[in-house]
Amino acid sequence: MSVDIIFKIAAIGIITAVIGQVLKNSGKDDISTLATLAGVVIVLIMVINLIAELFDTIKTVFTF
Repeated sequence: MSVDIIFKIAAIGIITAVIGQVLKNSGKDDISTLATLAGVVIVLIMVINLIAELFDTIKTVFTF
């Protein structure tokens, strides 16, 4: 695992926070919540893919 994934997750978090604040300040609270939720889902999918890759690696290590 490289450090790139950490930077990608941080960038998605920052972008999501900025978009959320801009939408909230413009009076679109519902869309702000949806944008924040979309950012969380994207990061969650990335983490799930990393966990699946980890399990595949562990499976290949312990397969004889």
